[in-house]
Order: sequence, then C-alpha cells, then structure tokens
Amino acid sequence: MSLLKLSASTIAIAAVSATAAMARDQVQVTGSSTVLPYATIVAEAFGENFDFPSPVVEGGGSGAGRKKLCEGVGENTVDVANSSSRISQSDIDLCAANGVTEIMEVRIGYDGIVFASDINGPEFAFTPAHIYNALAAQVVVDGALAANANTNWNQIDASFADQDILMFVPGTKHGTREVFDTKVIVAGCKDTGAYDLFLAVATGADDKEKEDAAKDACMALRTDGVSVDIDGDYTETLARVDADANAIGVFGLSFYQNNTDKLRVATMGGVVPSTESIAAGEYPVSRPLYFYVKKAHIGVIPGLKEYIEFFVSDDMAGPDGPLAEYGLVSDPELAATQAAVAAETPMGPLE
Repeated sequence: MSLLKLSASTIAIAAVSATAAMARDQVQVTGSSTVLPYATIVAEAFGENFDFPSPVVEGGGSGAGRKKLCEGVGENTVDVANSSSRISQSDIDLCAANGVTEIMEVRIGYDGIVFASDINGPEFAFTPAHIYNALAAQVVVDGALAANANTNWNQIDASFADQDILMFVPGTKHGTREVFDTKVIVAGCKDTGAYDLFLAVATGADDKEKEDAAKDACMALRTDGVSVDIDGDYTETLARVDADANAIGVFGLSFYQNNTDKLRVATMGGVVPSTESIAAGEYPVSRPLYFYVKKAHIGVIPGLKEYIEFFVSDDMAGPDGPLAEYGLVSDPELAATQAAVAAETPMGPLE
C-alpha cells in the first residue's frame, strides 16, 4: 500500500484501549501494555484504510494476554495476543490443551527498558550491579550473602546523589518484568559475585537445576517498600514518580520518549537509551516485541489476515513508518517476518 491515510490523532495516540466490540466482525487483540500503543496506532490506521472495522485493542499484560489467546478456539475467544516477552512453553501447553494447536509468532520490532526519574532530579549512570545492590533481597557483604540494608543511592555508589532508594518496577504479570529480571537483576547478581554464592549452596539434580535455582535466588527482590511492583501500565508508574521526587521508574523506551518533558533518563552501562543505540546493539537492556496469532481464526474472523499483514508492512513497521515515529526500533529482518505472515507459517518448537 503506497498511499496511507494517517490522522494526527493516530500518530500522537496514547496507550489507550479501543472501545468494546459490538459484534464479532472485529478482530480482538489483548495483552502487553508495551505493545498496546503500537497496536492501537495500527488498529486506527487499519480502520481508516480497509473495509473492515478497527480491531478492538486491549491491554492487561503479556502473560494475561497469552493466557486469553490459549483459552480455546471460537468467536468468544481472542485472535491476537500482544507480548513484550516471548511465549513460554507453559503457554504453548495450555493452548494445546484447549485446542489451539497452531500459533503464529510475529516479531514487530525492538524496544528497550529504561530507568527514569523526575525531570528536575539528579542524573544517574547505572549498571546492572547498581540496580541489583539497590533492590535485591540479599547482597554481598564482606564476601558473604546478607540481607540488603542499603537505603540511599550514595551507599550504592559514592558518586550518586544523597537520595533515598525507591524504585517502581513492572509487576510479575508484565513481559517487561522478564527482561528486567534477566538482563538487569540476574546480570547484576553475576557482576557482584552474588550469583556464585547462591550457586554454591543451590540444590538440584544436575547443574542446570542448580543454575536455575541460583538465578531464582538472584531475582528475589526486597519486600520492605524500596522495590515496588506496579501491576498497571506505564501511566501508573509515571503517576508514582510524579508523586515522589525520590522515585525511579522502569519504563519502555517509547513511553519515555513520549514523556521527556517529565522524565530524566539514566544511562545503563554508559549507554544512553535511544532507538539508535538499540538498533546498533549497544544498549544492553533491549528486547524484541511480538504478537501471537491464533491461526485457526484466519479466514474465519473478518480482516484478521489483513490486519496482521498491515501491522508488519513497511508502511507501518518500517523505519519510516508511524510505529518508528512513536519509538519502535524497526526490525532489520522485517522482510522475513512479512513473508512468514503471508504464508501463515506457524511457529515451531521453542529453542
């Protein structure tokens, strides 16, 4: 499609849900709050450019969205689940148990997670070790594991501001939490030496079980109010940061980029988060974004095939499209994704 109608509201759209469907002639999409604004932009543009109604797009979290996708096949079940983390084997098993035997995995591009605080607050140059030592339940003290007693950022690093530690992190139902845990907390755990200490006392039938147990121990965060889970979307995190000048929130890059008048972003590993640094592979806390499609609904739900093809088209997901303008890092392998969608290729076993 060479000529694409895009209203101003489409480009500037915030992460809001579409209104509920009046009839099942609309594609139904649910899941990730990170992918939500991208899907909403596509849904509105789809309604403007095709002879189908705009899809119904709702949030609720990556894990919750994938579970809805796997509830079964039929008009009373959703067609697409947005996800900021990859589908799990437990999701696939649930799908299979409920008759959802073929799932299409569609990667739409990349995003990063960032650490941002009040625009008028101090600057922070974080590493994963800093975040681990601030938020973990146990840290290394004099070569041994001990309960985390750090309360001020200048206890973590003498160059940091004299400011109480308070961080709002994504709740466990969010796909963002998985990336936060693996690329920040576990990485920081390893960098500080805590992982080796956890591994030394881990139990398991083999090395892999012991390593998994050590990682789980790394991911145990404080419960004393210093680390606060946010189960809502990034707007809730922003409201919490607005209410407390000491707070630091975890956000998706695109959300931060659309709120630079309110937020100051921290570097991670010496790299400023940006679409450029993510595209170059320099920013260490980036992740692919996906949506998952119930293949059995293609050809049954009007407009479903057209919607998913439109989503990954150059006009929408390409480097010059509106999704990139909103903050999505275009996938360098987008053409391969387009071909897989056109062929309705279901995903194979997880590696």
